[in-house]
Amino acid sequence: MKYIGAHVSASGGVENAPVNAHTIGAKAFALFTKNQRQWQSPPLSDKSIQAFKERCEQYGFAPEHILPHDSYLINLGHPQEEGLAKSRAAFLDEMQRCEQLGLKLLNFHPGSHLKEISMDECLSRIAESINQTLDKTQGVTAVIENTAGQGSNVGFQFEHLAAIIDQVEDKSRVGVCIDSCHAFAGGYDLATAEGYEQTWKDFDRIIGFHYLRGMHLNDAKKGLNSRVDRHDSLGAGVLGIGFFERLMQDPRFDNIPLILETPDESLWPQEISRLYELAAAR
Repeated sequence: MKYIGAHVSASGGVENAPVNAHTIGAKAFALFTKNQRQWQSPPLSDKSIQAFKERCEQYGFAPEHILPHDSYLINLGHPQEEGLAKSRAAFLDEMQRCEQLGLKLLNFHPGSHLKEISMDECLSRIAESINQTLDKTQGVTAVIENTAGQGSNVGFQFEHLAAIIDQVEDKSRVGVCIDSCHAFAGGYDLATAEGYEQTWKDFDRIIGFHYLRGMHLNDAKKGLNSRVDRHDSLGAGVLGIGFFERLMQDPRFDNIPLILETPDESLWPQEISRLYELAAAR
């Protein structure tokens, strides 16, 4: 079964996210548990935590189908000690918020070397950041998202994600989220039937489907291997609707959160409904 949703607003409190997801016909959702553009935010109140849990239960959202995203400021591979320490502290806070909310996943962008350290050193710093955080938390899986490869970002090749996982000590609490726009921009041809099959064959060989914890479903404004992160609405970009048809028909993507981050939020109900129609045609 497919669990499709979107990255919904938690404005006014995390407890509003399940309501917003239900309103657009979602069976999964993503959210920020704090302001994603600030290093520090007030702690979650007991009232918000309780209301969040109650509303998730009310609307049928299970923890394994909720994919919170951490702050965009965090760089777990930061080349400078001050920036690294600040990022690790913020990431720990994000994981602890997930613990408080009873969630099982935390999605994050791996990081950037900022052209100051090597790719391998950056990947090792990310793995060590994950290890330190997992040692201080329980029950939440660190879910590494592939990137488009903009600037000095790492994580645009499956080998990068595999290298991080290889260095994580508790492999039961690490996974990946594949963003379709990022994958296409990073050089994986998901637009054609042949490219689709080859991409997932490579993914399984290099990383393994047992590490897949979620996906971001986005069309792409820019071309294959453009290394530019520009999302588009489903079927409106260069990926095309064929990719989403294939994915909805593919049982390998059952039972994980499939999250829209497409730019026109007004289309989310329509896009979710369309994806469920494609899934039902299987």
